Amino acid sequence: MPRIGVVTFPGSLDDQDALRAVRIAGAEPVPLWHGSDSVDGVDAIILPGGFSYGDYLRCGAIARFSPVMSTVIDAANKGMPVLGICNGFQVLCEAHLLEGAMIRNAGQQFVCRDERLRVETVDTIWTCAFEKGDEITITLKNGEGNYQASPETLKRLEDNDQIVFRYLDNPNGSANDIAGITNERGNVVGLMPHPEHNVEELTSPTVDGLRFFQSVLQFLSSRV
Repeated sequence: MPRIGVVTFPGSLDDQDALRAVRIAGAEPVPLWHGSDSVDGVDAIILPGGFSYGDYLRCGAIARFSPVMSTVIDAANKGMPVLGICNGFQVLCEAHLLEGAMIRNAGQQFVCRDERLRVETVDTIWTCAFEKGDEITITLKNGEGNYQASPETLKRLEDNDQIVFRYLDNPNGSANDIAGITNERGNVVGLMPHPEHNVEELTSPTVDGLRFFQSVLQFLSSRV
């Protein structure tokens, strides 16, 4: 059974939800601690949502220097699947595993709602179970989810098919309606919405989030 690790930072809120989603998808969830430099032989890593280290300085800026992140960065650069959700996306940007940065939402308001997205690429480890152009609904909750990057970076992301998700109704002012991106290799994905909250009908209006976790399992099984 594939083992998928979920890192807990001080201030993480959705680590238990992510572990539960991994279990529902059929993998073994493995808790990982921010203060450890080991990832315990896991096959993939999730950086969950929340307010790591209280979001002091900038969102994700302190978590990026946690001991576990040196191992995560090394593993990601070697091809390990890494998913950053909300605060986890912010940490990935601070760690320069993904390009760009998040700033305060347009209108300076915290947004919490079911959000409609369009799948822009399936050429990543975390989206290979989708179809390009799929429209999905995923829970969104953030105050600093306004994705921004330089014009040159945005053009490169567009040209390289690294935009993974777009908002159909941009709630926070993100450049080019970007809700999630990937690195050039396609093993690292970050997005602001929370797929771990959309994995079973009892607790959410859709199960669209389940396909994120099915995607990585599909990839891992293909390597065996």
